[in-house]
Amino acid sequence: MLKTTKLFYGIALLVAFALLALFVTNNPVNNLDISISHFLQQFHNPLLDQIMIFISAFGNVPVAFAALLITALVFWLFNYKREALFVLAISFTGIITFSLKRLFNRPRPTDEYVTLIESYNNHSFPSGHTLSYVVFFGFLILLMRNLIAIPSYLRRMVSIFSYLMFVTGPISRVYLGAHWFTDILGGILIGLLYLLVLNHFYKRL
Repeated sequence: MLKTTKLFYGIALLVAFALLALFVTNNPVNNLDISISHFLQQFHNPLLDQIMIFISAFGNVPVAFAALLITALVFWLFNYKREALFVLAISFTGIITFSLKRLFNRPRPTDEYVTLIESYNNHSFPSGHTLSYVVFFGFLILLMRNLIAIPSYLRRMVSIFSYLMFVTGPISRVYLGAHWFTDILGGILIGLLYLLVLNHFYKRL
């Protein structure tokens, strides 16, 4: 029954992403995305800009890779070797992001439609930052629920931080003008799918 449920969720995520990709391909610039960007950017101020830039930095390739290595090393040193290997497996999301961005070739938001606090030259759909946030911080949340040998205060601290980044990371990408909302949604869908598979093999092995 559990396997059937996981399969259903996996197929649902794939179908949802396919439909979203179809919409994005036919509507690379659309009123929904513009409206959401304008809504978030109405709160623009210098202090919030710096906070969002800081939050977003965790998804930049050098920082994200360093976070993966450090997290895996910490698990390994405390004899959670299986967890360390699964954390390293998150790095494969980079290949997924690169492949999907090249496939859909969607342009980034431009200053014609949004305020560009941060700008990038590569493709936009899906959001690689969001994909990595969902998988990395989502997997940490799952681990903190399972590894009851770790002191509860530490598990709580890691979980709270992970929840905050899980939520605010994707929001920061739209606020900064780096992505459209549908880019974020695409990253969430693929991220959840990868997280579902990762968690399945983690529990199975």
